[in-house]
Amino acid sequence: MVPEADPPSTEDVNLLYQLFEQSNKLVVLTGAGISTECGIPDYRSPNGAYSSGFKPITHQEFVRSSRARRRYWARSYAGWRRFTAAQPGAAHVALASLEKAGRIHFMITQNVDRLHHRAGSNPLELHGTVYSVICLDCGFSFCRNLFQDEVKALNPKWAAAIESLDYGSPGSDKSFGMKQRPDGDIEIDEKFWEEDFHIPTCKKCKGILKPDVRYFTFMKPDVVFFGDNVPKERADIAMEVGRECDAFLALGSSLMTMSAYRLVRAAHEAGATTAIVNIGTTRADDFVSLKLNARLGEILPRVLNIGSLSIPAIQ
Repeated sequence: MVPEADPPSTEDVNLLYQLFEQSNKLVVLTGAGISTECGIPDYRSPNGAYSSGFKPITHQEFVRSSRARRRYWARSYAGWRRFTAAQPGAAHVALASLEKAGRIHFMITQNVDRLHHRAGSNPLELHGTVYSVICLDCGFSFCRNLFQDEVKALNPKWAAAIESLDYGSPGSDKSFGMKQRPDGDIEIDEKFWEEDFHIPTCKKCKGILKPDVRYFTFMKPDVVFFGDNVPKERADIAMEVGRECDAFLALGSSLMTMSAYRLVRAAHEAGATTAIVNIGTTRADDFVSLKLNARLGEILPRVLNIGSLSIPAIQ
């Protein structure tokens, strides 16, 4: 699922090294490209979910349709085990090392997978995370693992059937035969969720739950769904650090979402050095100072091993 790219040249590695070396307030933004190397699909790359005609659920769909909510939560429950099995890659680890050495002033991620956290970083999660669930009526949130347990308790026979399926052998009698999606859900036949599938409600107000990634007005994953807005406080923090940095580095993002593009644009307009490492074109290619086409797991460890970047910087 990772797009093809030539190994980074020595010149490319040195150029990226200089960005880290010369910056005092470097802001790093990461996108889906850093996680595809860990087995988590993306949407927009040549091999991404969009290439097969897949359309992610939108805020509007989730709000107005109980059927859409059943489909989302059933597929998300089914994909959770595989999604959480993903491990941080070499790029995540390299960024965590650079952060600890004081070479990164602030990190922002568009990803909802928490792989940065597992590598030792604590970025601002611009689009939230699927690791928590939030009520869209009262705002109460709690751990996703607890939500998984509640789904299982409400649907014991259904959950047992889902968990007996063979994730790794497409085409077998016990297989989904479908692909995992970028937000952790997995495509399964309608027969597994169309009838008799029950969704937990909020413990406090009985409202609708969603993943904590911006969406709707029920219980949902605490993530920003397509068609929803990044919470104002979170967006303001990201914009402030973007405008105040002396360098802005986008990694593994096409910057097609306005929430990410506007940060690079703001940093550029404020006079910061701007750079991108991504396989393929991005929305900001026409104005950034440096654009490199490379896999992050190949170039970042090489940058880390040059000179003294791994040694804590003097502040």
